[in-house]
Amino acid sequence: MALDRDAVYANVRGLTRGLDVLRALNRMESGRATAQQLAVETGLHRTTVRRLLETLVAEGFVRRSESDDTFRLTLQVRALSEGFTDDEWISTIAAPLMGELLQQVVWPSDLTTPDGDAMIIRETTHRFSPLSFHRAMVGRRLPMLLTAAGRAYFASSPETEQENILSVLRSGAGGEGQAALAADATYIRNLIRRVREDGFSTNHGDWTEQRNISAVAVPLCAGERVLGSLNVVYLSRALKPAEAKAKFVAPLASVAARIASTMDARRPGGDAPGAG
Repeated sequence: MALDRDAVYANVRGLTRGLDVLRALNRMESGRATAQQLAVETGLHRTTVRRLLETLVAEGFVRRSESDDTFRLTLQVRALSEGFTDDEWISTIAAPLMGELLQQVVWPSDLTTPDGDAMIIRETTHRFSPLSFHRAMVGRRLPMLLTAAGRAYFASSPETEQENILSVLRSGAGGEGQAALAADATYIRNLIRRVREDGFSTNHGDWTEQRNISAVAVPLCAGERVLGSLNVVYLSRALKPAEAKAKFVAPLASVAARIASTMDARRPGGDAPGAG
């Protein structure tokens, strides 16, 4: 039967609302949101939003993070919006591999990406680790020069990006006394050399806010691009630095390599995710 081009059809309200939720999620600065945040953004009832989100999850357009019950866009929406970023690509691929890492090391790990003068936690296994001392970690910012996550990313980045980061930190934006570290050419030179030679970075109680916490981290790379870092976090009193190195570096490096390999395999046409 031929389609009547002059006919007037009623809007499908459920579809309209589902698109409203997708648009709202696409507008979120952090790239993720709770059902309540989306309800406020769209003006829809929270129960309606939750039902729409579950449908979008089932259809593969949205993914729920079990670590903090937030929702974010998946690869399938790339043809519909510009909201899918490299950070989300990394998190989507890394999440199941981080679960495997947790099985090996038991201590929690975080996937972090740069956010101006700091690293921001995009995914974590804190919620699932029996040794976790924090639960709500997604979205938390970590000092660039005081944490293993920040050091791994900074030291592995191109020189131009390093200079941009140092310029911001020298202005005092990073807090925690990082301005002095950023202005110390010898400290910066040694940090870069050490991390690049070792292939990993460490923090053993160097962050004043978290003196009792230490970490080991490796950079997350896609080809020549450094996209973030992956760490394992532990209590300083539980392990000595040498013990942490022996336990965590190899598993971290293995998972980071698998993340990079999976990213390469999934890139459309071999282009970098999000590249034009």
